[in-house]
Amino acid sequence: MHQDEGFPVSRRGVIAGGVASATLAATPGAQAQTQGAPQPAPPTMPVTLKVNGHTTKLTVDTRTTLLDALRENLKLTGTKKGCDHGQCGACTVIVEGRRINSCLTLAVMHEGEEITTIEGLGTPEKLHAMQAAFVKHDGYQCGYCTPGQICSAVATLGEIKAGIPSHVTGDIAAQPSVTTDELRERMSGNICRCGAYSNIIDAIHDVSGTERTA
Repeated sequence: MHQDEGFPVSRRGVIAGGVASATLAATPGAQAQTQGAPQPAPPTMPVTLKVNGHTTKLTVDTRTTLLDALRENLKLTGTKKGCDHGQCGACTVIVEGRRINSCLTLAVMHEGEEITTIEGLGTPEKLHAMQAAFVKHDGYQCGYCTPGQICSAVATLGEIKAGIPSHVTGDIAAQPSVTTDELRERMSGNICRCGAYSNIIDAIHDVSGTERTA
């Protein structure tokens, strides 16, 4: 390696210096100094959430996801944490009438908005029509994905009723219909590892009063 007269450097010297630094960092004294350093408190912010018809004021870490606020702060554990990357749909809730993956959004972003979780759709004594249809058609097995599936199914029918097209809608200017292809496409973001997809589609058709088309 080239050496400057004013600052001689060799490969051996660089390696030796790196080893010495790593050894120093691994010593108990160095670790104690690092761990003992005061850590700044995380930034927090007040937020008012309207969940299932009830208004709650919270103060949360600004990095808290809506999913964690629902589960950890409000103890609404019906909404499940699956992949935590927005890929499985287990955390689906309905916000202002639209379904979202609650793991991909921050709680502080939903100040004053109407949020509906599986607990807000129905109760064991008075099931929502979609919940009853899932029971009737055996639309669940282990049940882990079921809350997200049901919230997504309810919102799916709302989307079709509102005239919102999907990727498989033939004429985006026309009112979409509740077809099996439409339901499969719109529900494709909700994963069921048990494979109850066919029964889930039957349940949604039942609630909509339509027949399976394929």
